[in-house]
Amino acid sequence: MDLGRQESQDEGNRFWREEREEGAVYMVYLKRVTYRSHDRLEEGEKFMSHLMWETLKVRVIKAGTLERLVECMETCQGDLDSSHLNVFLSTYRTFATPEQVLKTLINRFIMLKSCAKDDDRKEMVEEQLKTIRSVISIWLDTHPDDFREHPDYPCLLDLEDFAKEHITDSDLGVRARHRLEKFQKEAKTLEESIEEMHLGGRHGLNGDKIILFNQISNRSVAEQLTFKDAELFRKVVPHHCLGAVWSRRRKKGGKNASSVVATIQQFNNVSLRVIATVLNTRGMKTSQRAKILQRWIEIAQELRDLKNFSSLRAIISGLQTHPVYRLRKTWAALPKNIMVLFTELSEIFSNENNQITSRELLMKEATAKFPDIESQNKTLQRRNLLKRQSWIENGIVQGTVPYLGTFLTDLTMIDTAFPDITDDNLINFEKHRKEFEVIAQLKLLQSAAQIYQIVKDENFWTWFYSVNVYTDTESHDLSCTIEPPSDSNAKIKKKSASLGHRPVKFDSAKFALFSCGLENRKSMSSIPDTLSTLAAPIMTHHSSTSSVVSSDSDNPSSPFRSSDTYVIRVSVNSTSDSDTHVYKSIMLTNTDHTHTVISKVLEKYCMEGKPEDYRLLQILEDGELLIPERANVFYALNNSSELNFVIKSREDYETSTLKRQKKRRFKKLSL
Repeated sequence: MDLGRQESQDEGNRFWREEREEGAVYMVYLKRVTYRSHDRLEEGEKFMSHLMWETLKVRVIKAGTLERLVECMETCQGDLDSSHLNVFLSTYRTFATPEQVLKTLINRFIMLKSCAKDDDRKEMVEEQLKTIRSVISIWLDTHPDDFREHPDYPCLLDLEDFAKEHITDSDLGVRARHRLEKFQKEAKTLEESIEEMHLGGRHGLNGDKIILFNQISNRSVAEQLTFKDAELFRKVVPHHCLGAVWSRRRKKGGKNASSVVATIQQFNNVSLRVIATVLNTRGMKTSQRAKILQRWIEIAQELRDLKNFSSLRAIISGLQTHPVYRLRKTWAALPKNIMVLFTELSEIFSNENNQITSRELLMKEATAKFPDIESQNKTLQRRNLLKRQSWIENGIVQGTVPYLGTFLTDLTMIDTAFPDITDDNLINFEKHRKEFEVIAQLKLLQSAAQIYQIVKDENFWTWFYSVNVYTDTESHDLSCTIEPPSDSNAKIKKKSASLGHRPVKFDSAKFALFSCGLENRKSMSSIPDTLSTLAAPIMTHHSSTSSVVSSDSDNPSSPFRSSDTYVIRVSVNSTSDSDTHVYKSIMLTNTDHTHTVISKVLEKYCMEGKPEDYRLLQILEDGELLIPERANVFYALNNSSELNFVIKSREDYETSTLKRQKKRRFKKLSL
């Protein structure tokens, strides 16, 4: 009887045990396979058909050396394991270089080729050799930038030599040569264009007449921002988003993440221009300034229609900064339906339940033809219904641009929660499988971003880059000039003037900005350095923060927590006058004591010093909680508050304590 094999749908794979070999740890699953006849069974045999099955043992590598991970690209039959290959090629940059991987593949090919003379293994070895050639070919086609190593291109040269010597019946060597020539030509063109730019200066801003903001339609602004965002998002190199690349890029030996930096820079460019256009005309009437606010909210809605969540969030973030939102008279002049629209757009990015609203919306609309917009307001409901009918009738198909910070946060959390190397000194490949799940979503959305058909408008970008943006202090001063603060609030308002503070009416964790670092910036030409949250609670007593900046996560309200593990965010007390805290995430287990946590922080910030020279404090809404020197931090912390900590030198802590005590004594005497 001719039998076919089919996996049982109700059983699937069941974890059985771990198996260890030299250089590798495998997870073993039991997989039930059912056999079904291709021939028609006699009526009396049907009840027996369910008995024809067997259980197979499936091994999946959990951790291993680079050599073992390369071996696992082949199945036990010698075929290509495409699932393993996809994970490997998407994440290997965190534990190996292209040269190391190529050398390992070549060495394995040569070793197997020497075994091909054995008649007993010849057929199997031939299949394995074929698989290695496929791996190299797929790698060259799907990740060409891995071979873009200007100016010497060692991998392409090694690959060409290898193909000429060992794979004479393949075009692999020719393809490597063509790729090399293409890269060299592109590098030369880039150098020439940079030289022309230096000779010609900044084209467009001096000779061309710059259009005004009110001369550009809302739709045009949204389309041009989407054009830029989609272009940058398509160019994002997925492995640049990995926590081991992104969050550690500033460390010694850290890897470049230029494609992510470019996206962050554009996000900040949009936010700061929102702020600038609202604040830059001091003589403007309140009603006129309200019209500018209304325009940005309407542009945000156009971006929602275009499914561009990046610039949408950038605009909402800009409008929620303290210098803009404190203009109460201006906001009060907005029509009611515009305020409803603003509130609904803001709620998309709520950080509640790990940003579940924006995540569900993104997955729902990722590959949809057009957005499914809902509203509680009847006027907006009718408007959205008419839009939807128009999209259907005209066959409109929109792409999607996500907010990249969500992916950076997820990948940073995975990087923080799982070690790179196991206790056996093996590469933790299970960690990279988890990372690949996020990377796969990112790649899907990159495909969706290719759908847009928008033409670049040079006039818009001439205006965009001509806008003079302000520093945090300048923004605050302009805002106070427009609407002076009352005497009772002037002092505390000044403390919260930094870009990133909002009045308490709004949830401080709802919106996130990408920060450009801690320098006092005049423009956004500086390279962005960290992820930042837009707001932080105003601290009372002796603790005050104007803004909270995180290099690892933009979601302080939803840290990773389990019964025996927290991911906490820790900053180092700065001696500068800046009120900005730079946060980095570290793993806290239920066995970590104070000195252990301080050691982790010093290592994270690449600082020298002894743990006993520092004090660890948790930042609370009403001050700071000192963690005792010999305490178990996991149990000593206040878990009802955000897990934000700071370490201070013992000397700084004692000095600030004395100042507070003197201040309290002075108050008592004055009474």
